[in-house]
Amino acid sequence: MFARLLAYIDSVVARDPAPRSRWEVLLYPGLWALAFHRVAHSLFTARLFFLARAVNHLSRFLTAIDIHPGATIGRHLFIDHGFTVIGETSLIGDNVTIYQCVTLGGTNPANGVGGKRHPTLSDGCIIGSGAQILGPIIVGKRARVGANAVVTEDVPEGATMVGVKARSTLVAAETWAKDFIPYGTPCREPCSDAEPATSRIEALEGEVAALRAQIADVLAQAASGGASRDGTKG
Repeated sequence: MFARLLAYIDSVVARDPAPRSRWEVLLYPGLWALAFHRVAHSLFTARLFFLARAVNHLSRFLTAIDIHPGATIGRHLFIDHGFTVIGETSLIGDNVTIYQCVTLGGTNPANGVGGKRHPTLSDGCIIGSGAQILGPIIVGKRARVGANAVVTEDVPEGATMVGVKARSTLVAAETWAKDFIPYGTPCREPCSDAEPATSRIEALEGEVAALRAQIADVLAQAASGGASRDGTKG
């Protein structure tokens, strides 16, 4: 048990430059939320639903992280900061990183359809702060979901999703294969050519500048032509 805890703490330190020692990680709300969830999930699978909910309620009060007891979570989940919600049928793989204010939400419960209602996060995913991942979709291995993105469809393996509704930046594999991208949000450099909106705006600005230059040339030629005619008449 101690070896597993140590391995988990080291995995957090590898993804977070803030702690000056392993001891600091023991105070992280994400660690405690995960520990409470392990207990709540065991009670849930034993069909002790009220006790599982009681543990979940205490965990949410202490950590500001709400993980439904029914959620299945793999090894080394790192929830950085709090205010995260993970739904009942969520399935989270190994070495997943989730930043603050993320929701793994379900489909509309009013439609009477049970079963898998929440997302599946594959191994190595990074979910940026404020991201909303909704429905029984699958986020592929090593995918990145940028800050405040809203994801409602399956995410391919290795993709980087940004925007509302989230779209892939189509970053090349050699770029996304980096060990870690904080907040799941790439900086401008690798994505400037891949982001359709940014590229289109830049192209339009270039066209406007070219049109302005052409209009200025036409006006200058018209002015010079008029001056020549006036001089001839004189």
